[in-house]
Amino acid sequence: MTPPEPAALVYVFAVCRGGDLTALAELPGLGTGAPVRTLAAGPLTAVVQDVPAAGFGEEALRQRLSDRDELERCARAHHAVITAVSALVPAVPLPLATLYLDDGRVREALGERRTSFLTALDRIAGRAEWGVKVYAPTGAPPSAPDAGPAPDATPGPGAAPGPSRPAATGSGRAYLDRVRTRQRDREQRHTLALRAAERVDTVVRGLAVAARRLRPHGVEVTGKHRTHVLNAAYLLDLGRERELRAALASLRRDETDVQIELSGPWAPYSFADAGIADGRIAEGGINERGPNEEEIDEGRISGERVDERRIDGAQVNGGGTSP
Repeated sequence: MTPPEPAALVYVFAVCRGGDLTALAELPGLGTGAPVRTLAAGPLTAVVQDVPAAGFGEEALRQRLSDRDELERCARAHHAVITAVSALVPAVPLPLATLYLDDGRVREALGERRTSFLTALDRIAGRAEWGVKVYAPTGAPPSAPDAGPAPDATPGPGAAPGPSRPAATGSGRAYLDRVRTRQRDREQRHTLALRAAERVDTVVRGLAVAARRLRPHGVEVTGKHRTHVLNAAYLLDLGRERELRAALASLRRDETDVQIELSGPWAPYSFADAGIADGRIAEGGINERGPNEEEIDEGRISGERVDERRIDGAQVNGGGTSP
């Protein structure tokens, strides 16, 4: 006999070691009307919320996350809870839309991955994630000549066919030379930007305890005026923010061919992987991973933070922003 469908599922936001988390009950979470609560499982504590199965079952969830506006709403709600937890205790953020059939299944999952969670919590304790992006402007330098329109080598009506042909041929050759020059200049600027990005990465890695490269954003996020050449996350001890900002200020003075942006501090999405959520509803878990942290970073919703890097339509990777 097929068991009845549950009326509610358990949505898991994060895992921590416990502590005074009573303030979380005031959070709206996903806006289901149920309180955000904690669920103890040995040395670990999950931060969870009951959600209606009718709105968060597999098919309903798939439809929900395919709607850009609804995806953004869920991502921001997910991120807000994780940010609140991380402000109180070290916490491992779980991927967007991590769901279980009941409390017992959550406890089982935490028990199975206890060592991984405890290792991740040790790694992120006393640390925060920072995002660094480097962009290369795509426009030609002010001094670069415009290639201009291609010359028309075909004589017009009434034009003398003989003498005009050499001039047209010469104009066409000059035009192609200008096009090649502009292409070569673009390639050289891009190479210089990549080298500058590597120097930025080297400096920031020297301050960090861990670093992770994320997928650069495409033109749909950055716009046509610049190219994303470095998208990286760094895990730093909490006391190193001043050093980080000073290092980037110096790099901005030296690396004039690129734009350098800093964001954070964030909950450590990019460094808290504990091997969670495999999406097996039969075993009690649903994880429509679809939009993961890095993908939502397409628009850190990283490893992705909810700022311009985090709402594309699919790393909640958030916590704060910095110019």
